[in-house]
Amino acid sequence: MTVHLEVADGVGTIRLDRPPMNALDVATQDRIRELAEEAARREDVRAVVLYGGEKVFAAGADIKEMQRMDHAAMVLRSRALQDSFTAVARIPKPVVAAVTGYALGGGCELALCADYRIAAENAKLGQPEILLGLIPGAGGTQRLARLVGPSRAKDLIFTGRMVKADEALTLGLVDRVVPAEDVYTEAHTWAARLAQGPAIALRAAKEAVDTGLETDIETGLAVERNWFAGLFATEDRERGMRSFVEEGPGKAKFV
Repeated sequence: MTVHLEVADGVGTIRLDRPPMNALDVATQDRIRELAEEAARREDVRAVVLYGGEKVFAAGADIKEMQRMDHAAMVLRSRALQDSFTAVARIPKPVVAAVTGYALGGGCELALCADYRIAAENAKLGQPEILLGLIPGAGGTQRLARLVGPSRAKDLIFTGRMVKADEALTLGLVDRVVPAEDVYTEAHTWAARLAQGPAIALRAAKEAVDTGLETDIETGLAVERNWFAGLFATEDRERGMRSFVEEGPGKAKFV
């Protein structure tokens, strides 16, 4: 298999494993969707790390495979491509991308599906599809613009240029930059901390933020209001508030 799901201590690592560059061929795309859906279902997975290994996150689509596709084939395939990445974005749990080496094209788009991105100091990210006479097709024109703003997204998409980790941090494309050898450890630590948190409240927070970004503020506020009130029916809310009153903040043990 070109992608694996490894679970330990409440953290599921979706690990790309297609050497040497983790090119995202059709089989890998489909496998990403399958494992994202599995991670979403499994109760023993409370948070997720996206990881491509020590050397590279993912250098993009399998260009040789794509070159063999004509218009009719891509009309059929493009929806499945987007669905694979959307399955990652819709995992109702905290998701962090551990970005090492190259995250280009589809690799960058996969990282964009995470809630948080930790990059190696030597990481390089970008959307170079324009250099092939194409545009990003796995969500890049939409998720990148929502993350870094339309003008910055257009600069990256129009030019196809790669950005190093320090510029990616300045742009808001990644959230932290650490030494390459620490990327996975830092990402796993982030995920493991949240895996101990209140699962339903974390799901609510993610859905409220994501829905608000996709709709008008009144709809977003309605989603927030409904989740906020609904969480008063959960055991975690009872535990959290009782612990706060009796022990002070930050000491609750959630189920």
